[in-house]
Order: sequence, then structure tokens, then C-alpha cells
Amino acid sequence: MNTFVGLAGLGFWGKNLFRNLLEIGALHTACDSRPEVVSEYRKNSQALCGTSPARTGSDAYPVLNYTTSFEEMLKAPDVRAVAIATPAVTHYEMVKRALLEGKDVFVEKPLALTYREGEQLVALAKSEGRILMVGHILQYHPAVLKLKELISSGALGKIQYIYSNRLNIGKLRTEENILWSFAPHDISVMLMLFEEEPVKVSAFGGDYLNSSVYDTTLTTLEFRNGVKGHIFVSWLHPYKEQKLIVVGSKGMVVFDDVSKEKLFLYPHKIEWRDGKVPVAMKAECQVIPFGAGEPLRRELEHFIECVVSKKEPKTNGEEGLRVLRVLEEADKAIGNGRRPSAPTSTGTEAAHPGPRISPSAVLHESAHVDEDVSIGEDVKVWHFSHILKGSAVGRKCVIGQNVVIGPDVTVGDGCKIQNNVSVYKGVTLEDGVFCGPSCVFTNVYNPRAFIERKKEFRSTLVRKGATIGANATIVCGITVGRYAVVGAGAVVKQNVPDYAVVAGVPAKRIGWACRCGTTLRFQNDSAVCAYCGNEYQMGDVNSLIAKKEEV
Repeated sequence: MNTFVGLAGLGFWGKNLFRNLLEIGALHTACDSRPEVVSEYRKNSQALCGTSPARTGSDAYPVLNYTTSFEEMLKAPDVRAVAIATPAVTHYEMVKRALLEGKDVFVEKPLALTYREGEQLVALAKSEGRILMVGHILQYHPAVLKLKELISSGALGKIQYIYSNRLNIGKLRTEENILWSFAPHDISVMLMLFEEEPVKVSAFGGDYLNSSVYDTTLTTLEFRNGVKGHIFVSWLHPYKEQKLIVVGSKGMVVFDDVSKEKLFLYPHKIEWRDGKVPVAMKAECQVIPFGAGEPLRRELEHFIECVVSKKEPKTNGEEGLRVLRVLEEADKAIGNGRRPSAPTSTGTEAAHPGPRISPSAVLHESAHVDEDVSIGEDVKVWHFSHILKGSAVGRKCVIGQNVVIGPDVTVGDGCKIQNNVSVYKGVTLEDGVFCGPSCVFTNVYNPRAFIERKKEFRSTLVRKGATIGANATIVCGITVGRYAVVGAGAVVKQNVPDYAVVAGVPAKRIGWACRCGTTLRFQNDSAVCAYCGNEYQMGDVNSLIAKKEEV
């Protein structure tokens, strides 16, 4: 197998991904921000990995690439996909950067720390045509798959109740609470076993070590068929316990991930005497056999198969979103100290915090910022502009007069949005994008005033450094490439290549532009920018390659 996977994170769980990816033969580059960790892996790769029966001989442990720079790994042309095993608080930014660099992504749970961020990542993966897979490892566990088979076949009868305990003492976190650290595993399994989402979520927890960082939580899920599930997680427990129990009318099954046998059937039944008195009829415990295979190995092999064949992963971004929706509802219940309303089909009605505005940002008194908006350092927002809920504006952006952004829009660092521009839901602006006065973004292809089409929004991505001229119209569902230039008044209906200059109605390519914005003049398929000296080479009929490019 050709090596094409870059691994980010060589810590607590990353070492397991390292071993499996190496043994599979897919690992190209290993990355960790800590130089001492990289140095240790560089010296001791074979000792850290053990001996793989699948890989023997002189090529069993090939020379790997190591780096402390995630950006450097993303720039490597031979790295087609990345696996991310870093702290959860970093997932959103790292997944986003990897997708924007054209990489397929496997990210350990959770996908992100908010539903809104997860939704943006799913939309970005779709617009980029990339694989996005979330590490919900239990869905690849042979014992859990056997449990799913027992439920689906009716062997357990009518399912009445399900609960899980995920308890331990040891690795404590301050960047995320126990709910987000431990509960995603069991939420993912319950949603998979029942093939539906809960209609109600409630939860409570205890923050004993750090205020507002919960060390124990108990979450209740209620499903449409009347089944209830309880999830108890704690990192303040005297010993390790990982059990999932399913109670049915014909039997009960215990999945004990700590024990050697893993899966146990208790064919207990309840009989009713005189139709009034329930009596438990106990039976002997039976060990249930199931298929072999290390869950993480199976999970990573599935990811590699999806990358190679371009098929949708079992635990794709949408599945990750469903888990995030339940997590946010549980988080909301813990924070409110009361039972919340049922999750909606989109999750957009979950509670949102107030705006998060950097102290260095400058907002005109007539500007309005909704709840759950993030505004970065040194941003300027001018007269009568409105930033709607769920949107994020990066650092050093300039938002002109009478601009509307959102809801749920991401604007990268260093963007300039001139007067009278509306950046609607479905539009993503990467870093350094210039939007000229009164340019237009759409998000529905065939709008009618009398037909509701909010579920038909098409995503539009404007990539790093692109310029959109005054009064231009960007029809939804396309990508404007890096450092592209859209002429004033153009109507853009199809993807714009990197560095392309397009103009007209409909817009057509009329030339190529340097990163600095200067029109390029070619001789023998090569060009040197007369303004900044950057060098370019023609690729195929509709692409340009930067040979030498500096800021």
C-alpha cells in the first residue's frame, strides 16, 4: 500500500493511531507540536510499534517523515489524507485547515466543540469534495456489531431500556468536560443501535475539581418508541468500567469492554402471575461469540478504503453532527439545571451564548451583533452593519457600512467586506478575501417567494486571497479559487480556478493573476510577475502552478 496518511498528534491516543497506520502501511508523516515527542518517535519507531505479523523483513518499518509543523505536513503533496488525534479544542481549526488544503480527514471524537462548528466542517467537506470521518470507534467493534445484529434480528425481543457506564480514574481535562470527553462513544452507539435520534435529552452533572468543568454527568435519552437510555460518565471513579447493557423482553445483553469475553447474554424473562404480579425468571449467563479484529484497526482500514474508493464513511460528518446535537442538548440541560425541550431536526434551536467580541475589535454604535457570534482581534465593523447568530469573523477584518453577515457564516482572517454586501448562510470566506461594494452572494438556485427552500441552500466557498469586484454576482453552489479575481459586474455561475481572472455575463476566464493581483503575461507557458517577481507555470488547460511565490 502506498503511504499517504499524515498523523497529527502522538500523545495519549495518537500513539495507537501511529501503530495501526504504520502496520497497515499507510503512514507517510507523523506530526506533533512537541519537539521532544517527535525526537523520541524518530529514534524509537520500531520499539514503540512492536512487531507486526503483517509487515516483516527490511521494509517492516520504513523510514517515516516527522515534523512539528501541521502546516508543513498539509503542504506535502504525497499526503492525501490526515488523521487528527489532538485535543478536542483544536479539532475545528485543524479539520478546517486540512479540508481547505484538499486533504481527506479522519478526526477523533468529537468532530468539534459546538454543533455550529461541526455543521460548517460538514458543509466545507461537501463543497471541497473531501472525505470527512469521525472516530466513533465502537461502531467498528465486532462485539457492538454483533449486539446490533441481535437487536435487529429480534433475538432480544422488544427493547425496553439501555444504559452505559464509562468510568475511570486518571486523565483529567480542563479544556473539555467529561460529557464531551467520554459520552460521545456511547451516544454514537445508541444512535446506531436504534437508527434514530432521541426526542428528549436531559442531563445533570457535578463539577468537583474545577468550576464549570464537569467531572461526572448522567444523561438520559428518550426515543420515539418509548425506549430510554442512560449514560453515566465519570473520571472520578476508583476503577475502570466500560459497560453497555441492553434490556429486552426476551433477554438482556452486557457489552463489557474491559473483560476478555466482551459480550454476555442473560436470557432472563419476566412472567406475569395472575396477570398482575411480575416475576423474574432467571437463566444462566451465556458468552456470545463474535468476529475478530481490533476496532481501531478496522476503523482506520475503513477510512483508507473510503479515501481510495471515494465512498462515504460509516461514521461520516453527518453522523458526527448527530452526536454533537445530543451533546449540546445535554450541555444545555446541565447548564440550565432543568429539562430542555426536544432536539429539533436541524439542531439550530439549541441554546446559544452571547457574542464573543475581542477587546481590540471596534464596532460602530449603530452596528448590531447577535448572540453566539465570535469576532476576532482588531476587527472593525462600521455603520448599520448586522452580524447574525452563529457567525464567526476572524482577526483583522474590515466590515464596511450596511453589511449583513449570517446566520452561521464563517469569515476568515484579514477579509475586507465593502459597503452594501450581504454574506448569507451557506457562504464561507477564507482568509484575505476582498468583497467589493454591493457584490452579491446567493444561496438558493431557483428562489420563489411562495415556496420555502431553506433546506435547499447551496454552499459557496471563496478561497484564500480571492477578490470579488463591485456589483459582481456569485451564484450559489460554486467555489472561487485562491487568489482569483472576479471582475466588476460579472455573474459567476461555475467554479473559478485558482489565480484565474473572470469577467462578463456569464463570467468567463480572460486571464491569470499573480498572488499580488497583477495580471500575468506569459511566454512559453511561463510568467514572472512584473510587480512582485513571483513565478508561475501553466498547468493543464485550466490551471496555473506557482513555481515561486512569496508574500
